[in-house]
Amino acid sequence: MSDTKPLKRHASLQPLSREHHHGLLLGWKIRTGLSKGVAPERIKAYSDWFFENHLSPHFEVEERYIFPILGGNEHPMVKRALREHRRLRRLFAATEDLGKHLSLMEEELTAHIRYEERVLFNEVQAVANLEQLGEIEHLHNGQPFVEDWVDKFWV
Repeated sequence: MSDTKPLKRHASLQPLSREHHHGLLLGWKIRTGLSKGVAPERIKAYSDWFFENHLSPHFEVEERYIFPILGGNEHPMVKRALREHRRLRRLFAATEDLGKHLSLMEEELTAHIRYEERVLFNEVQAVANLEQLGEIEHLHNGQPFVEDWVDKFWV
């Protein structure tokens, strides 16, 4: 058992961590829908809405404001995150074999979020100076998550 305590997330990164939480919930909703035999088209419609309204803007914030703190696109952690963003964008764009792609989407999104929360954000927080953290807080304070989706297939 490790004696290391989890790093308390700096206030400037907390809105992004809350967005990660909603991404993990998306994974749970996809998993639940698939396990209940919900038509993949219904799950895909929700995941498309979520991607357009929440995940794509989240990726843009990370790529524009978070990743440069580690020195840009050549940093190994950033390379991995960018590769995963590209892969997730392709999975969300898929229109064929929906069941397979939804399952992959759920698995890869969950793994990606865990990586960012447990590894990448800890590194960002360790190397960022107060000015950089303040800039993130100023530029991205996060919007409250609003889910106005009627078809709650996961319930």
